[in-house]
Amino acid sequence: QVQLAESGGGLVQAGGSLRLSCAASGRTVSNYAMGWFRQAPGKEREFVAGIRWSVDDPKYADSVKGRFTISRDRTKNTVFLQMNSVKPEDTAVYYCAASVPAYRIRSKADEYPYWGQGTQVTVSS
Repeated sequence: QVQLAESGGGLVQAGGSLRLSCAASGRTVSNYAMGWFRQAPGKEREFVAGIRWSVDDPKYADSVKGRFTISRDRTKNTVFLQMNSVKPEDTAVYYCAASVPAYRIRSKADEYPYWGQGTQVTVSS
């Protein structure tokens, strides 16, 4: 089992930047693929970005492609989500998640068994 803890959320103006972090601990984290999801009020949880520990070939939702960057620090078992040029529609609770197998980046929330507690991101216009 793996434990996940997000940090870095907050209030940011439209056009600004924010970086989220997800610290992973527990069993060998390299056994998992990692993803960021978000959930706005009244909406379903949606995939934002995913990455593998072993290969740097991230995957993005079309809505964030070119603005958000997912990365990982294998020495610290931490995954990051750099959010640039944020928009009011990016406002949501952002969650870090882990899935298996480690070689496949999944994009559906129900394919991820492990979740962090979430961190609120609010973008003001």
